[in-house]
Amino acid sequence: MEEKEKKTGNDLAERLLDFAVSIIKLVNALPSTVVGRHIKGQLLRSGTSGGSNYEDARGAESRADFIHKLGVVLKELKESRFWMRIIYRTNLVNPKSVKPLICECEELCAIVAKSIITAKEKK
Repeated sequence: MEEKEKKTGNDLAERLLDFAVSIIKLVNALPSTVVGRHIKGQLLRSGTSGGSNYEDARGAESRADFIHKLGVVLKELKESRFWMRIIYRTNLVNPKSVKPLICECEELCAIVAKSIITAKEKK
């Protein structure tokens, strides 16, 4: 792997780690109501799995395996975005604290989607 690709991969890994930490903080801020507990579980699972799945993808055994695992990362990020949009629209926490996290999630989705396209083109 070229040095530039390693740096880019490390940068994305760090962003996904930071995203997971932010998700944990957001989940901790949700109310302990029936709705809050449901969303906590869903968002905690999807929001923290993107980074671990990305690390798994970096160790893929083939290009096809890499593409598949990146697809899982993208799926989990999109699910996280869905739950955060619900939090935002229902004001379960201050919408101003959720909006930057939604924006980061959208950027991460775009990066991962582009990585999938690039990997498919190199086949």
